[in-house]
Amino acid sequence: ALTRRGYALLGFENVLGVALPHRVVGSAAAELELAESPRDELEAWLDVLVAGFAAPDLEGVGPAEVHETEMLRRIIRDFARTPGVVRFLARRAGEPVGGASMRVAEGVALLSGAATLAAHRRRGVQTAMLAERLARASAAGCELAVITTQPGSKSMQNAQRHGFELLYVRAILHRELER
Repeated sequence: ALTRRGYALLGFENVLGVALPHRVVGSAAAELELAESPRDELEAWLDVLVAGFAAPDLEGVGPAEVHETEMLRRIIRDFARTPGVVRFLARRAGEPVGGASMRVAEGVALLSGAATLAAHRRRGVQTAMLAERLARASAAGCELAVITTQPGSKSMQNAQRHGFELLYVRAILHRELER
């Protein structure tokens, strides 16, 4: 029915959740520094996320949608300006290597916008950002944390390793607008 209306299936996303408080499995790499990213670091945070998303992980499933760099930058910047969004920046030896965000509303923490620079993957950056956001969500009184991943991706595997379970799958559809 949706195809007849001009929609095309691009792929799927998994929404996973974990009850809080929750203890993260494993520990962050000792050489990582993770802190909230203040407003004056927005561009550095954007640079890391855009570069991380622009270089999809070759292990696992890639993204359903691929955006041009400038469009991706605008999308992430707009989300970062949403009231209640907290940004995090991970550094190794003072250099940004990963970024993430979180938004808390009505007892639910949305963990979003996490990316690691390709050269720093598999070195504890995602675990550190996940642990920090889950700790803050618990401290804020959240009962549930949710995360969206590509099915079968390294992000999904990492979330599941840390106790997240599949809540539901959603289809990503696209419709060309008539001009």
